[in-house]
Amino acid sequence: MTLPHTSSFHFGRLAPTLPVRDMAVALAFYEGALGFRRVFENGEPLGFVILRRDEAELHLSLQRDHRPVPFNVMHMIVGDVDAMHETCRRSGMRIVKGLRDHEYGLRAFVFADPDGNRIDVAAPISGRT
Repeated sequence: MTLPHTSSFHFGRLAPTLPVRDMAVALAFYEGALGFRRVFENGEPLGFVILRRDEAELHLSLQRDHRPVPFNVMHMIVGDVDAMHETCRRSGMRIVKGLRDHEYGLRAFVFADPDGNRIDVAAPISGRT
């Protein structure tokens, strides 16, 4: 279904928000292991944080009663998926789907962050898009 005037506006930045039960634990992973940097924070106790790395932006929202869902909540394209996989593995993240090449041209894996949020990570396979 096409709605009228859909070409009259432009999409800018989109940033996923992940619910976290323990902000300190989440920040230890996203800042410490993945190298994101904090660019905004709000609340006392700290309840909302904006993180950035390269072109990526991620929002963390404190939700103490968060229960993870059984599907991927975010998809990340990275330059070196093998290095990202190793970082997640060394950081103790649960690998939900192992690293492998897919027929649609991506090398990918899925991990669960410290709060159980499932994140799909991929990179284009060299020579394919």
